[in-house]
Amino acid sequence: MTETAQPVVVGVDGSTSAVAAATWAAGIAARLGAPLHIVYAMPYLGHNFSDAAAAVRAAAIAGQHEAAESILGAAADAVRRAEPGLKVTTSAPSEPADDALHALSARSRLIVLGSQEVSAAAALLVGSLTLKTIGGAACPVVAWRGETTAPTTQPVLVGVDDKSSDAAVGLAFEIAAALKVPLRAVRSWSTRRPPGDVTIPFLVDWDALKAMEWTALTTAVEPWAQRYPDVEVSLFVEPAKPSQALLKHLDDAQLVVVGTRGHGVLTSTLIGSTSLNLLHHSPVPVAVCRPAAD
Repeated sequence: MTETAQPVVVGVDGSTSAVAAATWAAGIAARLGAPLHIVYAMPYLGHNFSDAAAAVRAAAIAGQHEAAESILGAAADAVRRAEPGLKVTTSAPSEPADDALHALSARSRLIVLGSQEVSAAAALLVGSLTLKTIGGAACPVVAWRGETTAPTTQPVLVGVDDKSSDAAVGLAFEIAAALKVPLRAVRSWSTRRPPGDVTIPFLVDWDALKAMEWTALTTAVEPWAQRYPDVEVSLFVEPAKPSQALLKHLDDAQLVVVGTRGHGVLTSTLIGSTSLNLLHHSPVPVAVCRPAAD
């Protein structure tokens, strides 16, 4: 990549979903004023244990390089048809896909990956590259979902929990402003008491607790609303689990943005029940942001 501006990066593997993700990523890049970089990364082929294995591996790599040229060309053609004026570059790194994407993330604005449905049984297989990329990427990662191949006029949805969601809120505002669409910020809270908590339920001021959640939500959103005054913002506090709260507002959203740590949608294990639930059920792309470095 030789572009000075940080590009939107999209990973392709020749699948239909990857080409659709690339086309969607092109629309986002164009509206952000960023170039698009399409990357085909080689699958991991293991270590060489013998001369015969080394020969087989070398032949496989040669075949992959040939396939990469065709796959990248097809994706680039689709992207240029969708966004004719967009600056598009391609590459085929020789390292495994997650390593290549981690390296690219240090100088990228966003990484987009085509993502099929992630069921409980197939989570470790189908979503493995997405989860590995999220785990080590230095920039936000989008798991493309659904059938939309271009930005729409629908709102952007963002989950807000603790300070670790600040990067997610910032990205959601940036994209909403670029797309000229409304933003919905959702914070969840639970009326369940934690284990060992002996608070007598009828002595708890639930209205006061809910008011505290509203304060936390407005405090998190306000600085970004001032930075992007043209973005129309709606706030929601839901008495539900994070994934349930977000899914409730996903019907007409085009993108959901979440953070990676805290009690929000994605836990530090990256394959928690809440994150798996969102990936499995979300009908729209899911953007995951790591907290900004201190």
